[in-house]
Amino acid sequence: MASDGARKQFWKRSNSKLPGRWHVYGAQHPPFDPLLHGTLLKSTAKMPTTPVKAKRVSTFQEFESNTSDAWDAGEDDDELLAMAAESLNSEVVMETANRVLRNHSQRQGRPTLQEEPGLQQKPRPEAEPPSPPSGDLRLVKSVSESHTSCPAESASDAAPLQRSQSLPHSATVTLGGTSDPSTLSSSALSEREASRLDKFKQLLAGPNTDLEELRKLSWSGIPKPVRPMTWKLLSGYLPANVDRRPATLQRKQKEYFAFIEHYYDSRNDEVHQDTYRQVGILSLMLPDVLCFGIFERILFIWAIRHPASGYVQGINDLVTPFFVVFICEYLEAEEVDTVDVSGVPAEVLRNIEADTYWCMSKLLDGIQDNYTFAQPGIQMKVKMLEELVSRIDEQVHRHLDQHEVRYLQFAFRWMNNLLMREVPLRCTIRLWDTYQSEPEGFSHFHLYVCAAFLVRWRKEILEEKDFQELLLFLQNLPTAHWDDEEISLLLAEAYRLKFAFADAPNHYKK
Repeated sequence: MASDGARKQFWKRSNSKLPGRWHVYGAQHPPFDPLLHGTLLKSTAKMPTTPVKAKRVSTFQEFESNTSDAWDAGEDDDELLAMAAESLNSEVVMETANRVLRNHSQRQGRPTLQEEPGLQQKPRPEAEPPSPPSGDLRLVKSVSESHTSCPAESASDAAPLQRSQSLPHSATVTLGGTSDPSTLSSSALSEREASRLDKFKQLLAGPNTDLEELRKLSWSGIPKPVRPMTWKLLSGYLPANVDRRPATLQRKQKEYFAFIEHYYDSRNDEVHQDTYRQVGILSLMLPDVLCFGIFERILFIWAIRHPASGYVQGINDLVTPFFVVFICEYLEAEEVDTVDVSGVPAEVLRNIEADTYWCMSKLLDGIQDNYTFAQPGIQMKVKMLEELVSRIDEQVHRHLDQHEVRYLQFAFRWMNNLLMREVPLRCTIRLWDTYQSEPEGFSHFHLYVCAAFLVRWRKEILEEKDFQELLLFLQNLPTAHWDDEEISLLLAEAYRLKFAFADAPNHYKK
């Protein structure tokens, strides 16, 4: 009676709850692991998911009294009690599970095994991902779990497992085509270069070339076949309209040779003797007679037509990249450092000479203060370089100052020759691809390239502890092995510096 009273009081306390609210496992819903059957009642003693109020931990006797009425609620509960009382054997459970899996594998495996011999006649679609089906995944798991209890069944299920393991291999052959990584990388590189070349050709062949888009494409380098035309457009020598280009070329070439007829005969006049003598120094660097004549005429005509600056040593270096790029359009030489012009027709050389003159003139128009009296443009840029380096790498700047190395002693040539004496010609051409893509590449962006170029050698600079060794190193930097990769890294660092300092000049002033 005492228990009945307690039970009535219990239901009176929680009359909103239904009998059997406590979770009870039956024989039809056993836990996954049969070993847990022995602790079935203990594992199910959970508190309600949403308790009304905090309760102390219930004892087993309270749990039994709270759930004892759950077994009196219907006719089917007698069957549940009988099934719950029946002990579960782990071998019976595993045998039942394996039988279900075996039946499933027979339904799924027969078509698979029939397709396996004819795999070559009926290849799998390429779009199918190289992963085994979900049924095979379950089969692999069950085989690994029942290896100790059912070795025979594990052996019978080996065929689907072997197929699932071989799928990635067959998919690799279909997708790859070759197993050589170097071949893949070179193939991808050639495809990328071909794609860039197609973009340039489409852009140049349009009725009106989008110069802004052309600059964006050219910043990271211009393919060799389209470099001559691209340089002529970016330098402002040719118009963007494709129909006007032939007439413009013809008019400009005639205009240049009119200058030759008008001015070149006066090279021996007393007023022009100094200029002509300075230009004649080129004969020491240009053993080819044809090249010497071309360069001499270009430089002399430019000096006569620009009396404010005249001829200044260093301008001759600026002729070379244009001339080499334009003449390589008619040559098959891979290395620009070894160009032989002897096989080029005379008429072609005449046109190249005129094109070189006009493009060089366009370049010098933007940096002419570099070559006027006392070269104030160069001195100002060297001073800006010193201030910039002191901000981006104070240790290098202080090291140079401690050993009394002045920036003018090594950076003057960098500004005067646009780094042409510091890097190979092939690197200069790649450098000029980007310079012509920048709005003020030769006059402004070059400053940041020089800063990145100096900091690039910080380790070697800091290792030198003597004035002479430092200056000798800075005037003979080891760049003979440089190629496009080194120039691309240099330009990327220069662009980072420009992004940080170009629009905030006070940032690099202490």
